[in-house]
Amino acid sequence: MNQVLLIDDDTELVGMFTEYLEQEGFRVACAHDGETGAREALSGQYAIAILDVMMPRMNGIDTLRRIRAASRMPVLMLTGRGDDADRILGLELGADDYVAKPCTPRELTARVRAILRRTQGSPNDGPGITLTVGKLTMLPEQRRATWDGSALELTSTEFNLLEVLARNAGRPVSKNDLSEQGLGRPLARFDRNIDVHLSSLRHKLGTLSDGRSCLQTVYRLGYQLIRE
Repeated sequence: MNQVLLIDDDTELVGMFTEYLEQEGFRVACAHDGETGAREALSGQYAIAILDVMMPRMNGIDTLRRIRAASRMPVLMLTGRGDDADRILGLELGADDYVAKPCTPRELTARVRAILRRTQGSPNDGPGITLTVGKLTMLPEQRRATWDGSALELTSTEFNLLEVLARNAGRPVSKNDLSEQGLGRPLARFDRNIDVHLSSLRHKLGTLSDGRSCLQTVYRLGYQLIRE
């Protein structure tokens, strides 16, 4: 099954997500309030529901409760709130994962694919992709990374940014692409978040054999994880 149910009252956002998901091979249906969304989710037609927290008629948390009372279908929560209360409550109620708004369609689609791999994978499926660049090893699905066999203690944002760099190892990645893919939002003017996160990563990652940092700034192009 590749049928996705989008439950969100933001019609512009739903349209953007729908277009991208359909380009990636999914079939998408939409509901714009919680009551309609819960009813559709329980119809048995969908592989996964993407559920916004803030909606009219019935909010996302109550919608999730209604879905979970009768179904174990995968649910990905969308939240725009700054605190963690709704995210934690959603996970406690049985949400499979959450994405903080604003998020890119690419990030949302990647999270959907990851959930469906876990819930629909066959017994013969492998353990998931492993990214290896020199002494760096990353297991994206397990959110684990090591350097020369030793675990790296990374924040969630640091892990996201490092994964983007590892997938593009040997070539520079622009700050805007890092922001969109790693932070889930376009790079704002005068935004220094990327630079701060990358500075922290430099201190946590090991060095190359010549003593240089494996994470280099490429003038006017962005950042690059060097292959050795």
